Amino acid sequence: MADESFDNDPALPSKIDADKPHQARVWNYWLGGKDNYPVDREHAEQLRQIYPGMEDIARHARAFLGRAVRYLAEDAGIRQFLDIGTGLPTVDNTHEVAQRVDPSCRIVYVDNDPLVLVHAQALLASDPRGACDYIEADVREPAAILEFAAKTLDFSRPTALMLLGVMGTIFDDDQAHALTRQLLDALPSGSYLVFEDGTNTIKPDAAAEAGRLHDEEQSYSYRLRTPDEIARFFDGLELVDPGVVSVSRWRVESSVFGVPDEVDAFCAVARKP
Repeated sequence: MADESFDNDPALPSKIDADKPHQARVWNYWLGGKDNYPVDREHAEQLRQIYPGMEDIARHARAFLGRAVRYLAEDAGIRQFLDIGTGLPTVDNTHEVAQRVDPSCRIVYVDNDPLVLVHAQALLASDPRGACDYIEADVREPAAILEFAAKTLDFSRPTALMLLGVMGTIFDDDQAHALTRQLLDALPSGSYLVFEDGTNTIKPDAAAEAGRLHDEEQSYSYRLRTPDEIARFFDGLELVDPGVVSVSRWRVESSVFGVPDEVDAFCAVARKP
């Protein structure tokens, strides 16, 4: 249940619009968080009726983040992470997963949501042997992101670029690819791209209905891409097994319940040669 004290918190910046649902707050609600308003909870429940199981997308996407960061820190030896489109802090943020493997890991979070800025202190609770920083910026500002991130990260060393649930805000494919490439070009060989975004492949009719709801309520809009379109973001990179798959199936731990069903978010991890 949401914490009602959040609904009337006087410390929140005035530029936060509490009268219109916001993607980060809706997903926070689905993940069991408290950082959401009544309008977000109402919108989330409407989406749940239109698209049963949509909250599973949020939960599987979050679980993918944990598995990907753990793989990079444990198996690939990555100690630096640039996490763009951070979203609201929740359980097992990037720095928590990475620093459990090696406390010296360094993480820079980037988001343009003023609500994330309010809670940025939770993202900066780094192990003293490592480092965390937060930048309020938009993915459309790669030069500024890289300039500020370089104060915490050493871009001569391999770094994981994390773009999770963010490129759907860029509707133009050429622009989305150019932004991703500009960020990757600043990173050395041995760096990694971790990418995840929404699709309309598993339940296309429900996804279309959800999109119409967003339009009717003039809430947030999002560009859903096919798995093939998501795969294009990895052109020129070396995909880590199992390649581009639903977030529910990327290196999922074995379970007595079998392999999870696919959900409408696809992902991959790839190495820059």
